[in-house]
Amino acid sequence: MTDQQSTPRPLHIGDEAPNFTARTTMGPVKLADYRGRWLLFFSHPADFTPVCTSEFMALARAAPRFEAMGCDLLALSVDSLYAHLAWVRAIQDGFNVTVRFPIIEDPSMVIGRGYAMINPDAPDAGTLRHSFFIDPAGIIRASISYPASIGRSVDELLRVLAALQHFDAHGEVTPADWHPGEPALMPAQDTQDSMLSAPGLWFHREAKST
Repeated sequence: MTDQQSTPRPLHIGDEAPNFTARTTMGPVKLADYRGRWLLFFSHPADFTPVCTSEFMALARAAPRFEAMGCDLLALSVDSLYAHLAWVRAIQDGFNVTVRFPIIEDPSMVIGRGYAMINPDAPDAGTLRHSFFIDPAGIIRASISYPASIGRSVDELLRVLAALQHFDAHGEVTPADWHPGEPALMPAQDTQDSMLSAPGLWFHREAKST
């Protein structure tokens, strides 16, 4: 359960991710166990649903790509641990795909509500479709929400992770539709002197690191 028991405010980029302890398909976990590595923490409303099944297979297949970028995967659903285990087995038997990342059980929705994934007054977990990018210091760096009818894009999740890591490594911002290896941009000038002395278009300058 979350360390914060009161009704939380919505989490924002730059907030520390609330710690919790929970049962998962791979044993008990604490969010704090992931400090020192990137983490993609994502939720879904129910097991044995078509969109979520497709996502879990896609993320399971992409897990080595996240691992190569120093990022772990951690999933959450309101269903019970035993429902998770049955779902993982059904995915393996039906599609020959093994899900190797932990899936948290959250039947009381305490973690989902602690992360403001669900309105405190919501009657069910239908809106529990969020992805949080948490950096090695435990800070939320990006978040994406989806309706239950739309599956996540694994390529976009990888792209966001790469962009966050590129900014940390080089201090450069990434333009629309950026992918690793493409030119990034210099951050915006924030003083008149730096703006006037900057060459070219001071508000849109290509970076040199790539």
